[in-house]
Amino acid sequence: MKNNSVSLHRILPVPPEKLFKAFTDADAMAAWIPPYGFLCKVHNMDATIGGKYKMSFTNFSTGSSHSFGGEYLEIVPNELIKYTDQFDDENLPGKMITTVKFKKVSCGTELNITQEGIPEAIPAELCYLGWQESLDKLKRLVEPSIPDAPEV
Repeated sequence: MKNNSVSLHRILPVPPEKLFKAFTDADAMAAWIPPYGFLCKVHNMDATIGGKYKMSFTNFSTGSSHSFGGEYLEIVPNELIKYTDQFDDENLPGKMITTVKFKKVSCGTELNITQEGIPEAIPAELCYLGWQESLDKLKRLVEPSIPDAPEV
């Protein structure tokens, strides 16, 4: 297997804590991680070192789905998340490693994501396109600052 990989970089005007939460909260992940046209179901998520997760993406148009999961290898709250990804489909073999780095900067957070070991059957450019769509959804989730409704 060749080492297909993608790297993404964004600056978001939110604190690292808010972005970190978006990567470690199952409901948040289900909202932003699937590319456009897909629904996500998080079956389980234990965002701790050695913890595991399982999720599936379903194509909204066709109803076909694929599932994958992995293990959290490193976690430094609000700074780093490193985890494995492995598809359940035997036609997509191998274990990917995804590294997410959060760095506080003057205007918010610098976000760097690297995903390595992408199966050969998935062109890196399609993976990159999917991540771009997911990060657009992430931006729309974390940027609004909506106060709680006043208590009555």
